[in-house]
Amino acid sequence: MRWRNNRESSNVEDRRGLRATPVIAGGGIGTIIIVVIAMYFGIDPGFLLQGGAPGGTPSRQSVQVSPADDESRQFVSVVLADTEDTWRDLFRRMGSAYQEPKLVLFSGAVQSACGFAQAAVGPFYCPGDQKVYIDLGFFDELKNRFHAPGDFAQAYVIAHEIGHHVQNLLGISTKVQSLRGRVSAAKANDLSVRLELQADCFAGVWAYHAHKSRQILEAGDVEEGLNAATAIGDDRLQMQAKGYVAPDSFTHGSSAQRVRWFKRGIAGGDLRQCDTFNAAQL
Repeated sequence: MRWRNNRESSNVEDRRGLRATPVIAGGGIGTIIIVVIAMYFGIDPGFLLQGGAPGGTPSRQSVQVSPADDESRQFVSVVLADTEDTWRDLFRRMGSAYQEPKLVLFSGAVQSACGFAQAAVGPFYCPGDQKVYIDLGFFDELKNRFHAPGDFAQAYVIAHEIGHHVQNLLGISTKVQSLRGRVSAAKANDLSVRLELQADCFAGVWAYHAHKSRQILEAGDVEEGLNAATAIGDDRLQMQAKGYVAPDSFTHGSSAQRVRWFKRGIAGGDLRQCDTFNAAQL
């Protein structure tokens, strides 16, 4: 992927070097018991209370930032800038204005408007504060654990999360969240899958227009993106973790589905081709 010397975004919020730990707030006998147990076993009480209490704020301690992470930060900033340029133009064509999200880099754990989260949850988008959250260690995991190396594989992950921001701006996320509260668990999972697959398609739309305008793609890049989509499909992850696949519990879509919708977006860059909610077959 051609990204070096390209524009960097000013919307990166770098919290690396700061490790968030929820502050114990409130009180009560339950909190006291947890604290006593933690102290007895030599455990940080924050880890046992990692859900955080309402109104709690994270405490922080410094961690070291490596030179490799600095290069990754630059890469993320360039990709974010490219998504800004692409979606700004696409929203303008739709007669609207694109609101640029913030991208937060963190180490280990982070506090967002959607709650406290550890790096194990992977990159995520929070509609409450319109921010994308990424621990750069995920890119190492993408390469080593999921066997999906390459800079465009990483760009696909970022573009997918930006796809959720686009859904939020278009009002799609709000409608889905409202529907999820009124349907069965199986139907709610189906809605989640359709939302995630649409974000995959939006990632493909970004790649199409970014390459058309700025020729960012090199040989093998699309294959890297497809490999990443395959690696993090629900069926692949469930088989690795449990040894079996349970389609009714999918929340992001199978490997084949994720590949199919990413390819649909990158094939022509047409947002109308990303209507997963009215698709008879995913």
